[in-house]
Amino acid sequence: MDGDDIPKSQASALGKNDDMLNKSATKTANVGGEDGPVAEEPTLSKRQKKKLLKQQKWEDERDLRKQKRKDRKRQRRLERQSGPRDDLGDEPDRRRDDEPDRRLAAKRPRREATPSSLRLLLDCSFDELMLIKDVRKLHKQIQRCYARNRRASPPVQFYVTSLGGQLKQCMDEKDKGWINWKEIIIKGEHFSQVVDKEDVVYLTSDSPNVLMELDLKKAYVIGGLVDHNHHKGITLDRARDLGIRHARLPLATFVRMNSRKVLTVNHVFEIILAYVEKGHWRDAFFSVLPPRKGAEALAPERPELPELPERPELPELPERPELPELPERPELPQLPELPELPERPVTPEWTERDRRSDPDAPQSPHK
Repeated sequence: MDGDDIPKSQASALGKNDDMLNKSATKTANVGGEDGPVAEEPTLSKRQKKKLLKQQKWEDERDLRKQKRKDRKRQRRLERQSGPRDDLGDEPDRRRDDEPDRRLAAKRPRREATPSSLRLLLDCSFDELMLIKDVRKLHKQIQRCYARNRRASPPVQFYVTSLGGQLKQCMDEKDKGWINWKEIIIKGEHFSQVVDKEDVVYLTSDSPNVLMELDLKKAYVIGGLVDHNHHKGITLDRARDLGIRHARLPLATFVRMNSRKVLTVNHVFEIILAYVEKGHWRDAFFSVLPPRKGAEALAPERPELPELPERPELPELPERPELPELPERPELPQLPELPELPERPVTPEWTERDRRSDPDAPQSPHK
């Protein structure tokens, strides 16, 4: 085989092998010194030999693997064209064939759902406080929020504000299709210039106010910050500086957690979507929180009973009139004495033997 007929993949593998052999030979030659003996054959360790063989085998079988993938794809296409299969033996293949359709259905938004009037805004004005790795994490969380809202029933009005700096550069490099996103409003301005301040409620875990119910007429702001708790309380300070209302989710009321109670941007977003759909915070928390948080349900607190009104004073009862004295009971007349009864004659006792011998004897009452 000529050098031109060797595949590129195999040629690259052979080139890597030659480089490794040359390095080993150079190392062996330098051990002997400038005037020392030079080893004729390079010495490779067992691990290096095994690695070379494994890499060579992988490169040799590349075309075979590619051909097998094409054959499987062609076979599945022919089976789909031939119609549905009724045998149970092809059930795994049927599941594989249906997976693309299920993925497309999951990505397809629910057009029949009426959008909610609730507004959720993501404040991305913390760009200068994050490292580039944290900016990439925030970008992924925004992607999850967008995808979750597209599948929500009903979806909310999603805003991304203060987009710029590292975040916009990361989105342009990693996800150029974000400019074609639908059902989302992306602004470079601050959220205070997009919505009225009187309608804004800033969601922050440091707020002393607990958000027990959502007002569909309000606009709730989520701080777009991934800092691993390095800037504690900064979102609350921003809300106070702007003079807007702030609140926190009722997490401690319904959930006991073994880890930190700081949630990611997409978790807060999905919890609010779940509350809009389910109408209860407990169900919303446990449908979104990951198992690693170690969340446990808390018993609902017993509501405080209202204070009873004071018992009115009862009116005084009138005095009971004195009863008249009863007349004295008259003496009863004495009864006459009863006469004495005559003595009863004694009846002779008859034995069973006497009854048998005397026919005039009375019969026994026991017979």
